[in-house]
Amino acid sequence: MSIRPLLLPEPPGEVDRAPEIFAGGVAAVRRAVVIGNGCAGAENQCLGLVRALGLADRLTLYRIIRPTGGINKWLHFLPISLHKMVDQVLRHILSNTTFTTLFQGKLSAPYPVSNVQSLGLSSILEADSKRIVTMVRDTFEKEGLAIVVACGRDTIPYASSVRCLAPDNVFVIQIQHPRYRLDRFDLVVTPRHDYYALTAKGQQEVPWLFRRWITPREPPGPNVVLTSGALHQADSAALRIAATNWHDELAPLPKPLVVVNIGGPTRNCNYGVDLAKQLVSSLHNVSETCGSVRISFSRRTPQKVSDLILREFSTHPKFYIWGGEEPNPHLGHLAWADAFIITADSISMLSEACSTGKPVYVVGTEHCRWKFSDFHNTLQKRGAVRPLTGSEDVSLLSLLSSHLSSYSLSRPNRVLLLQFYHIARNESVPFPLSGHTFLKSKFMACLHDPFLHCRCQTAGATLL
Repeated sequence: MSIRPLLLPEPPGEVDRAPEIFAGGVAAVRRAVVIGNGCAGAENQCLGLVRALGLADRLTLYRIIRPTGGINKWLHFLPISLHKMVDQVLRHILSNTTFTTLFQGKLSAPYPVSNVQSLGLSSILEADSKRIVTMVRDTFEKEGLAIVVACGRDTIPYASSVRCLAPDNVFVIQIQHPRYRLDRFDLVVTPRHDYYALTAKGQQEVPWLFRRWITPREPPGPNVVLTSGALHQADSAALRIAATNWHDELAPLPKPLVVVNIGGPTRNCNYGVDLAKQLVSSLHNVSETCGSVRISFSRRTPQKVSDLILREFSTHPKFYIWGGEEPNPHLGHLAWADAFIITADSISMLSEACSTGKPVYVVGTEHCRWKFSDFHNTLQKRGAVRPLTGSEDVSLLSLLSSHLSSYSLSRPNRVLLLQFYHIARNESVPFPLSGHTFLKSKFMACLHDPFLHCRCQTAGATLL
């Protein structure tokens, strides 16, 4: 299928032109519609793409809201439309009976729309395909074409319906693989590991009788864009703002600062307290060569895991454990950290950390299987991550030296950059200096960047 050309506004940051896939068109895009599913990981991917397209301040967010309370937590396997239908039937049958509380609990409460402030939006509307179509049609003459961005299984029928009902008024982008009939969308943006089932290794892992049920069954078509990981909002502009906002709290911390992000077990990356004990042992060793450590948990972190971490490090002078209170320091951590340690279950956290260009250590990859394992293999082959062994020397000199080596710098230039790095931090120089004014000026220019430690590779890439 052919892709309609679009003309987009300039995205934030140092981008010379719009993405190639949208270039050369005449239909100027000035607005975006995001269809979310209430999951922070999915919605952040939509917002990250909209931000990269330069439409962050011109979007409307609609959210798909599943029924909650009582037995509804057991019905999430149903398609969203069927789930809502079952919910309405149960409400009708069980209303005003003594069985309502037993079967439904707080089911009669209004469907909540939460997490509004964290997305920086004043209001979020409940998703309705016909309502979205009416809006884009009524405003088409004044506002022009609307880009519709959706992510997650629940959003697929809504996004495809909008394109079916208003094909001339929208350009629909579905993030994550919709499994079948990709022609329902103008564009599909999906991680490369979603096609793991089509690789020789993936085929060997699937019994022959089940291969016909594994999706996707066809290689990516012309309307598919493959990514290495998950999309996100942590671009250079966002990190610069976060570096300023979190300067007073994070800048004074002893360096290097190591940020530890702990997720939780998933179907394809299952682990328990044993991994937490392994992480505890590694962190004790890492703390000997670092200045400070900040630990964050996710909503999926098991209570036993967080309790073990808290018991070990809550009183340690080098450690700070974020307790979940606002504001969330996540972007500040991305901006100010010198290195990251992340559990293998979270593709989103790993994608964000890798995009900063800083050293990323992963714990628990041996527990991953299927496409999660393929994702980690890809990152390791690219030099973006390395496994946490517990014997790492995370002193600034060690971090910088290993980081620069991943950019294939010659040893003399690595040595010189390390020298200038120590000078910038008013530290003793481990090697004698001799000239190289041009190299020094280039490196010193990098020091104006608010996140100093992740930008040393920029100097190397500029010079070689």
